[in-house]
Amino acid sequence: MAVAGVILLGTLKGILVAVIVSLIALVHQSYRPAVYALGRKPGTEVFRKISPDHPEDETYPGLLLIRSEGRLYFANVQSVSDAMTEIIEAANPRVVVLDLQAIFDIEYSALKRLVEAEVSLRERGIELWITAANPGVLDAIRRSALGPALSRERLMLTLTDAVDRYRASIIRDILPA
Repeated sequence: MAVAGVILLGTLKGILVAVIVSLIALVHQSYRPAVYALGRKPGTEVFRKISPDHPEDETYPGLLLIRSEGRLYFANVQSVSDAMTEIIEAANPRVVVLDLQAIFDIEYSALKRLVEAEVSLRERGIELWITAANPGVLDAIRRSALGPALSRERLMLTLTDAVDRYRASIIRDILPA
């Protein structure tokens, strides 16, 4: 874009056009961050976007792993929420694990929406678990109404921890007391 702008408009105007286009692209990316379901690469602790390129990736019946990327704030919370709802509706899980490792900041309105989502899921018999939150995001979650609702039981360090806990709970449910 910069090269075309410089050739067509001159140096200063061409660079200005490139800067404006870059800013628009950043705003667009921020407004619609990636949200996707995860699968586990067999035999590893690598979790990646479910894709036809990796049909062998492991998923677990009743467990849905979801990741969003970037910052969660007032301008993108609706699009992130809509994308997550669509993924959840398609999977019909018992447990949704929200992987926050790629979320570097969470703003109040997004946190409020997360609290509402937890209540809505719980009313439908679906548990929300959170994993891999960075210290700032984890602190915000703990200070919100979501912290007590999730307690330590549904806040985990890694996706592997969440999968292991889920699989152990399934085994407990199957084995007679």
